[in-house]
Amino acid sequence: MFVLKACVALIALLYLLPLGISAIIYFADGTGAGWRTADRSSIGALPPPSRNPDAVVRIFSAQTVRWRGIFASHSWIVFKPRGASSYTRYDYTAWGELPIRANGFEPGGRWFGHTPQIIFAADGSAAAALVPKIEAAIAGYAWRNAGDYRAWPGPNSNTFVAAIIDAVPEIQTTLPPTAIGKDYPYDERWFRITPTGTGVRVTLGGYAGLTLGWVEGIEVNLLGAVAGIDIRRPAIKLPGLGRFGVSPA
Repeated sequence: MFVLKACVALIALLYLLPLGISAIIYFADGTGAGWRTADRSSIGALPPPSRNPDAVVRIFSAQTVRWRGIFASHSWIVFKPRGASSYTRYDYTAWGELPIRANGFEPGGRWFGHTPQIIFAADGSAAAALVPKIEAAIAGYAWRNAGDYRAWPGPNSNTFVAAIIDAVPEIQTTLPPTAIGKDYPYDERWFRITPTGTGVRVTLGGYAGLTLGWVEGIEVNLLGAVAGIDIRRPAIKLPGLGRFGVSPA
């Protein structure tokens, strides 16, 4: 009985309370502008290609649209080969003929009014080495057909970016705990090495799971919501509220 009560208390403390606080913040701030008129302008985080010939790679994440923002964030990837005159942005979305969407939005823009955070950054020769691997990972992504997108538990935008990280182990980062869908088994393996190659992950179809990794830290997935700690770059991770501590980038 004590063990059961302790488990219930932990779930309430680590999952229900953070999500409740996130909901209060959401409703206190208001729903904001409608998605058709919401600000999607650049936050100025990317150097202008005309003044920066070097290769660039960025992974962004921002609170997602409407009430789903209480729980979840949206991730995307942006890159530019050396000498390119513009950036290429890839999202994975529920709208459009196909879920993989190229250059549908401003590369470093706000996500329907929400300012993104940079999850990963590489420049110069390091970025140049990553770009062809990223392009190959996108071209080979299996869940690319109409109807493949599922907001929960996946595959969604976060599953897509997590798969790219998995295919390019030099990208030593992990998506935030609000990136619901990042643990979805896009390759249908319930037990696997983590995307960064620094640990292991057990997942039950994305509905529940456990991750232990040097880069990922310790994460417990419950119905897609993630709570955990990061020891390498000290931080705590809470569902709905995100990461508190040292930035992963």
